[in-house]
Formats: sequence, structure tokens, C-alpha cells
Amino acid sequence: MQRSPDMPLWVFLGLSSINTRKGALILFWSCFAFSVACIPLAYYQWVQWVDWSWVAIMFPCSLWYWLCIRWIDKHTGWA
Repeated sequence: MQRSPDMPLWVFLGLSSINTRKGALILFWSCFAFSVACIPLAYYQWVQWVDWSWVAIMFPCSLWYWLCIRWIDKHTGWA
């Protein structure tokens, strides 16, 4: 993705290697699905390396990607 002069840095960093809206939505939904899947994994300790910190990180990341997608939709559009 090329950075336009009016694009904020947080949007550029969030979607810097993604060129299409479809790719951005795949990234968002996979991040969101993993964050939801981490809830029972952390609660029941089925996997030792998944704890509540994964949930605490993945939900804000999903929100960040969603906000980046919305900013691109409203301001510059997709290539």
C-alpha cells in the first residue's frame, strides 16, 4: 500500500503490506477469530502457552485493523 499525504501513520502501519480490502478483511477476521478462540483456551488451560494475555492483545489488534479498514474506506479507498 502506498501512503498518501493525508494518511495517518497508524493506518499505514496497520495495513502496510495489504493492498486489497479483501486481504484486509481476511486479516481482521482471522485475528478476531483467534482472539475469540483464545478465551476458552485460556480459561480451561487446554494449551499451556495460551493465557489471558493473548486475549488482551488480540482484541485490541482486531479493533485496530477494523479502524484502519474503516479509515481507508472513508478517505482514500482501495486500489
